Amino acid sequence: MARNKLKALEVKKGDGKLFDGSGLYLQKRSVETGRWVYRYKHQGRSREMGLGPYPTVSLSDARKERDQWESILKAGEDPMTARDRLREEAQAEASRHDPTFEEAALTTFEAKKAGLRGDGTAGRWLSPVRLYMTPAIGNRRMSALHQSDIHAALAPIWKAKHPTAEKAIQRTKIIFEHMRFSGVACDPFVVDMARHMLGEVRHQVVKTPAAEWQDIPRIFQALNRNDASHLALRFNILTLVRSAGVRGARFDEIQDGIWTVPASRMKGTVASAADFRVPLSGAALEVVARADEWRRSSFMFPGGRSGGISDVAVAKVLRKVAPGTTPHGMRTSFRTWVQDTDAASYDVAETALAHIVGGKVERAYARSDLLERRRVLMEAWADFVTGIETKVVPIRGRQ
Repeated sequence: MARNKLKALEVKKGDGKLFDGSGLYLQKRSVETGRWVYRYKHQGRSREMGLGPYPTVSLSDARKERDQWESILKAGEDPMTARDRLREEAQAEASRHDPTFEEAALTTFEAKKAGLRGDGTAGRWLSPVRLYMTPAIGNRRMSALHQSDIHAALAPIWKAKHPTAEKAIQRTKIIFEHMRFSGVACDPFVVDMARHMLGEVRHQVVKTPAAEWQDIPRIFQALNRNDASHLALRFNILTLVRSAGVRGARFDEIQDGIWTVPASRMKGTVASAADFRVPLSGAALEVVARADEWRRSSFMFPGGRSGGISDVAVAKVLRKVAPGTTPHGMRTSFRTWVQDTDAASYDVAETALAHIVGGKVERAYARSDLLERRRVLMEAWADFVTGIETKVVPIRGRQ
């Protein structure tokens, strides 16, 4: 051990660089504060390694630190490289037993994504967590999180963006529960306490904009151009399938007058979504025939980059034809038409919209998709939409 040069009084009263020997020195910023540094050479390269602030780190503590890293240097390893490695190992160990919230969120997502649509990307399961929770508490250890932390993260949007905030707190609860069952010392109840702190919200549900069913024939007639947007909207009205299902429709999904929409484009989780058969009316088959006349890909309603038409393109056309309505709203118009005209029973109408009818036990026994009864309903709806006497409104040539 090299002879110690510094004395306690020198450390206290000195200024500038104060050398202690064996590479240790104190860089004083003022009489009261400074920074301990260990200077050494490794493989011919001079390096300086910070050992902490003065007076938080005393002269005695700094010497012990210097001695520890000097022994590592003598063993042939670069002290700074060794310190980085030890920190990484400590971080990894801590993350295994007490991960940060961000690490816990990713771990939970990985465990859940097999049961989510498109491995969780379609529904953007992590989106509200990444937007509002991770920036606020992402680097905090799960065991250290308090209800006040969750409250602070969500309070700014709890009333202003309540549906999004609700998703964020629900998924935060799932993250806490998954970590707790994985052996992490965190308490899911803190999420419930945060919800209580955030308070009640009187949230007014905004209904999907929908046209009056009496106006649907006019809208259908206005969609008279022979292009992907107009044809897709006609197909949407005639089949009542959700927009994503229609926009991704392919010719090979139609066989013998039945369009089978694959589960990947149906609403629901991986476990609940299933292929859905749609009986096509004569008017719907007319749309298919029109689309086939200018087929340029496997998609019935092609868009850019060899895919189906975008929701933006479809919405833009509908705004011109029927301002204030949406493609999804056509389903509401249909359902109201059924109610007002007694066109079909509850079960048939709901099944036509691919809604789940009955409880789990009832569905286990009643397994019919009511295809033939829906075929009659779809023809009746098409007759109304197109006009019983005029039938399908002629489609003008491509513009």
